[in-house]
Amino acid sequence: MSTVTGHTRAILASKVKGTPVYNTEGEQIGHVEDIVLDKLSNEILFSVVAFGGFLGIGEKYHPVPWSKLDYQEEMDGYVVPLSRAQLEGAPSYNLGDLTKNNGESWQRASAYYGDLGI
Repeated sequence: MSTVTGHTRAILASKVKGTPVYNTEGEQIGHVEDIVLDKLSNEILFSVVAFGGFLGIGEKYHPVPWSKLDYQEEMDGYVVPLSRAQLEGAPSYNLGDLTKNNGESWQRASAYYGDLGI
């Protein structure tokens, strides 16, 4: 079975990591640093989009709803319905903090995106 955009539902995490992330204007706003899994439900909790910095120094890591990353073959990357300013304003964390307290960071980020209507 495929997704609404015609892609397979199954994808290797190793294929996702490092993929560029663009906003709807075609501007690259980051890349997929990782995905966070829920061991109990066997579901993806969220994707981690790295933004800013240079060569990994000063990067910020934003939990973003996995379902909002839409792979676009012509861009060879994911498109999200977020502007650069919206991503800059989103909660950001150190990578190690994203999984603390059962993903508490995701709850804060989810509220932020909900307020944006995403």
